[in-house]
Amino acid sequence: MAHYALTLPLSAADAGMLRAGDTVVLTGPLLTGRDAAHKRLDALLNEGKELPVDLRGETIYYVGPAPASPGHACGAAGPTSSYRMDAYTPRLLRLGLRCMIGKGKRSEAVRAAMRECGAVYLGTVGGAAALIARSIEKTETVCYPDLGTEAIHRFYVRDFPAVVLMDSVGGNLYETGPAQYRQEDA
Repeated sequence: MAHYALTLPLSAADAGMLRAGDTVVLTGPLLTGRDAAHKRLDALLNEGKELPVDLRGETIYYVGPAPASPGHACGAAGPTSSYRMDAYTPRLLRLGLRCMIGKGKRSEAVRAAMRECGAVYLGTVGGAAALIARSIEKTETVCYPDLGTEAIHRFYVRDFPAVVLMDSVGGNLYETGPAQYRQEDA
């Protein structure tokens, strides 16, 4: 397992070199979005309309950040359970989404689309929401402001910590991690 300091947007080469279990710190712009925003994006696609944001090469962090306190760009910003976006994710990956950040397992349909599209899924710790917020230097609303904290925002992050949960070639830390610990115990 390796550790990387990467600049966003994540290049196809960077996404392709990451393997499940690697750790990363990310610096640069990323998008946020949760189920309500994903549902709206999907509805636009169903209507044959253009999305309000270009997803090519983007990273989406599944988060609904708490309001910022004075002097901070963002309040606590822990990940939400990623499976809630699984119904929408394969379609977004095929539109160029390169990286997702959240927590929890993903469906086989998402995993297959990740392999097909060369995408990666990163995880970060929900219990460290206040610590994660320290990596967020600036935020701006991109679309759906009526959704409040669940709108699509652009975060500018510096040294945002994450671990590669699922890579672009089918590696899955949810499978290899427990297997490794079983081996060490034996």
